Amino acid sequence: MLERGLVQVYTGQGKGKTTAALGQALRAAGHGAKVLIYQFLKPAELAVGERSFLTAGTIEGITLRTLDEPWDMFESMGDEEAIQRVRKAISEALKELETAAHEKYYDVIVLDEIVFCLAHNLASMDDVRCLIENRDPHVELILTGRGAPQELIDMADLVTEMRSIKHPFDNGTNARKCIEY
Repeated sequence: MLERGLVQVYTGQGKGKTTAALGQALRAAGHGAKVLIYQFLKPAELAVGERSFLTAGTIEGITLRTLDEPWDMFESMGDEEAIQRVRKAISEALKELETAAHEKYYDVIVLDEIVFCLAHNLASMDDVRCLIENRDPHVELILTGRGAPQELIDMADLVTEMRSIKHPFDNGTNARKCIEY
């Protein structure tokens, strides 16, 4: 479908990385592309709105998968056993995704929060590099998350940094259903 697949990275401390990637996924599906959205560190039991919508089967062409490993953004980073489990699961997932990208099972693959995983040593840059380098040249990869390492930035074709200028969290507003999740 794509004449040439690129590597896009949405990173930074600001809001909108996943939102931008999902917008690209919707646009691609609207043109008949096969899209995979793979969410890292957003386990199935986490009630995020996009998952409720996408798993209802209302959008043809988009497949949504999650890393099947429990994770709590507030507690798991301090739990060495949880970190080891998630590292192993991420490595295995990236190998499966490398095959999917190489065999062109999808036209667009979104790796939601993989950049955060790289920044926090939960994912291996070697695994991500293999996925990027071994993908079919017509497969678009979209990677999201805070803290993109320079090596990933150098490998990407498009890098957008979301910068927070003002956010309701700064004034004590909690994450809101329908907007932040």
